[in-house]
Amino acid sequence: MKHSRCMKAIVLIMTASLLLALSAGCTGVEKPTRQEQRPAQTKDELLLAIGAEPEDGFDPTTGWGRYGSPMFQSTLFKRSSDMSIANDIGEKYSISEDGKQWTVQLRGGVKFSDGHPLTAADVKFTFETAAGKGSTVDVTNVADISTNGDYEIIFTLHEPQSTFITLLTTLGIVPKHAYSGDYAQHPIGSGPYKLIQWDKGQQVIVAYNDLYYGDKPFFKKMTFLFLSEDAAFAAAKSGQVDVAYIPSAFSKQSVNGMHVEAVKSVDNRGIMLPFVLPGGKTELGHPIGNAVTADLAIRQAVNYAIDRAALVEGILEGYGTPAYTVNDGLPWWNPDTVFEDGDIGKAAKLLAEGGWKDSDGDGIVEKNGMKAKFTLLYPAGDMNRQSLALAVADMVKAAGIQIEASGKSWDDIGKLMYSNAVLFGFGSQDPIEMYNLYSSKFRGVDYYNSGYYSNAAVDGWFEKALLARNERDAMEYWKKAQWDGTTGVGVQGDAAWAWLVNIDHLYVVKDGLDIGKQKIHPHGHGWPITDNIEEWRWLNE
Repeated sequence: MKHSRCMKAIVLIMTASLLLALSAGCTGVEKPTRQEQRPAQTKDELLLAIGAEPEDGFDPTTGWGRYGSPMFQSTLFKRSSDMSIANDIGEKYSISEDGKQWTVQLRGGVKFSDGHPLTAADVKFTFETAAGKGSTVDVTNVADISTNGDYEIIFTLHEPQSTFITLLTTLGIVPKHAYSGDYAQHPIGSGPYKLIQWDKGQQVIVAYNDLYYGDKPFFKKMTFLFLSEDAAFAAAKSGQVDVAYIPSAFSKQSVNGMHVEAVKSVDNRGIMLPFVLPGGKTELGHPIGNAVTADLAIRQAVNYAIDRAALVEGILEGYGTPAYTVNDGLPWWNPDTVFEDGDIGKAAKLLAEGGWKDSDGDGIVEKNGMKAKFTLLYPAGDMNRQSLALAVADMVKAAGIQIEASGKSWDDIGKLMYSNAVLFGFGSQDPIEMYNLYSSKFRGVDYYNSGYYSNAAVDGWFEKALLARNERDAMEYWKKAQWDGTTGVGVQGDAAWAWLVNIDHLYVVKDGLDIGKQKIHPHGHGWPITDNIEEWRWLNE
């Protein structure tokens, strides 16, 4: 049956000390060093503390803008608040019958902030530069790029790729004439803002690009302070910023003249459960597989025993939603993956049917002499993930499963994640992330399919989705990979993950400031809020 209110109370009590420690600590954090008092501002200026400093600077060809707007640069297309495709510097696109050729028509009259016109040559240069960098921007499927005059660009792919549209909506265009080795520190683009000043480790100041072709933003100048969440909250409480990102632990504290904005996200937390039996090793000699989590009954029982609503209420202060996949709520999500969780009876039944019984009465079920015990790793210092790990361990105990939550450095997790459960965070506005997490081709690749999950039927749906001519045609296949009525990555199928929660991205915002209609945010609290920066304005202005 469903967990009672007592179960939710347990979660609240268990994490209360962590939340109180965070709340108490925020009053003693250092305030921004550059502002003893808030500087005088006009109504068309903003001061923000919404995210960490981009370590690699502001070069789209190495990943800047991949999660959220590149701000200084424009993209060919963009996603609207409902995740549909809208024009940007691309006016329209067409796809050949075989799905291998994408032709994009550019709008005329677009200029970079230095006055030079943006043409198809710049688009070609951007994609070729990204290909040469070998970064997180994956353009390996692009076989050729050609131009037809100044305003037509033709991409020829090695094979059809429905997710190619994501590259067209995320890769900011850089200028061929002004791209050099220090471009990341001195970006020039055609976006709504241009970089004026960057004091590394402290702040970035941007100003309206008066050559911008789109709707004119209300704010002419913005200063972004690089502060941790607790320092950003302190700056908000002292009246130094107009917008600040905050963790859920601070959400119940009032800030004079400001209110909390909660933005829905697919910034999820979930438990990767190793899929295969032990015995193998990675190329670096790290052990692969886990005898307990390789059992389907264990993976499904863990999923059913977890009360996700209690996690949202007790750990996220209500700011979040239960998670059932890596892509809840996105156009390619299969809602059939939702199930009745927090059901200890269902979990116990699955274990019993799978041959797991508590033979010695110690409260832990066993099978063939093996106890249902395993370790759950989380990054040490991440209080949110620690709270989730401890709460999950408490929940599954009632079903007869013992989980030992253990905080480790990312270096250690990188060695242990092939043979231990790990509490990861993912979430992207691209279905390719689901492919990376579950495809047989990504077993043991980086932090993706570290549990070595593999299902030939799922791989088949993935292949059909990727080779579809466009995103619309691929939807059915992405959904079937999650659950096709017989198998899939969801809990009704292989349950290789126990997804827990989608975390709302929280910000305290100055009263009267309208931040527009935000689309669902990806993983990464902070910069994605600027994706619609042109819509921001003071109410009644």
